[in-house]
Amino acid sequence: MSFTFERNCRYSKSHEWVRLEGDIALAGITDYAQDQLSDIVYVELPEPGDSFEMGDVYAVVESVKAASDCDMPISGEVLEVNDRLEDRPQVVNEDPFGEGWFIQFRPMDVSEMDSLMDADAYEKYCIEETGKEGGH
Repeated sequence: MSFTFERNCRYSKSHEWVRLEGDIALAGITDYAQDQLSDIVYVELPEPGDSFEMGDVYAVVESVKAASDCDMPISGEVLEVNDRLEDRPQVVNEDPFGEGWFIQFRPMDVSEMDSLMDADAYEKYCIEETGKEGGH
């Protein structure tokens, strides 16, 4: 496949990633997700202090194709949101695992990470979802 799968992230079936950095986690949408959405024109993010359970909708991404809910990969309390996405939502297309992160949060239960896919499993999942190698 022609997508990036970060080895230090865990992935949900709804195409969100989460990465632990000490006792803080970062989350966003995957390279595969941003590619499927196409040109992202708006990202609606939560407020710092908001708490979400695993699977709750915490953000909405709008592209030229569609609007898509983003599910919280693991439960946590939002500490910071990526304000740069307000003026430059296309950063999610350009760098979904780096500058295009959505939220920093404090995980409520790190063991929830165990129910998420690692990079290899997620890559296989994406191949199965598209029905062929190559992602398109």
